[in-house]
Amino acid sequence: MPFAPQLRHIAGMSDAIVSYHLTFHGHRLEALPSGALYWPERGLLVVSDLHLGKSERMARRGGSLLPPYETRETLTRLETELEATGAARVICLGDSFDDSAALTGLDTPDRLWLLRMMAGRDWNWIAGNHDAGPLDIAGSHRSEIHEGGIVFRHIAEVGAQGEVSGHYHPKARLAGRSWRCFACDATRIILPAFGTYTGGLWCEDPALSSLMTKGAVAILCGGASARAIPMPRSSTKAR
Repeated sequence: MPFAPQLRHIAGMSDAIVSYHLTFHGHRLEALPSGALYWPERGLLVVSDLHLGKSERMARRGGSLLPPYETRETLTRLETELEATGAARVICLGDSFDDSAALTGLDTPDRLWLLRMMAGRDWNWIAGNHDAGPLDIAGSHRSEIHEGGIVFRHIAEVGAQGEVSGHYHPKARLAGRSWRCFACDATRIILPAFGTYTGGLWCEDPALSSLMTKGAVAILCGGASARAIPMPRSSTKAR
């Protein structure tokens, strides 16, 4: 079994906050209730699809007007995870900004807050489909990162092995409610969206479920603990 059903109390946080352990390509990783993935051995925190500046981007393009608080709420949760884990390294798996212009549209206090979090950390921005262009912000800017036999990229590639990605914003239904979730099997881990104003794709949607093997699990997050259920499937024939 590639996924070990073990819960761990997160140091510095409430005893009710627990992560889900999984062994992936020989490495012990932790799926956190926030939707972040932590690699303790490497001091590495991985988040995906922050979509910072979404409300500003929608207003700029004449779309729906949303309360402009999502950036601060997302940054608050990100800072909480950095402090709780003590991560010295960060990988943002793309769509960190809702478009390339959203970075310049950030309020000055929010941009400075983000830069303070980045200071002293090895911070890596992976290009997404929303923020594919060059970003005017510190850190390393990459299309993908390979480390310890694992590849980190924005969008999953068919046939890839040992892949950690984002893009799909997976979610699942349980007990009458919707949960953001990790979609995991022995081949790949797809992270949920970390950003506040993000939608999601149901696990049973063929675009997502067709990427995953029959043994896949959905690790639900958004509550006090991360817990795994069999990943809901579409009628599409599984790999």
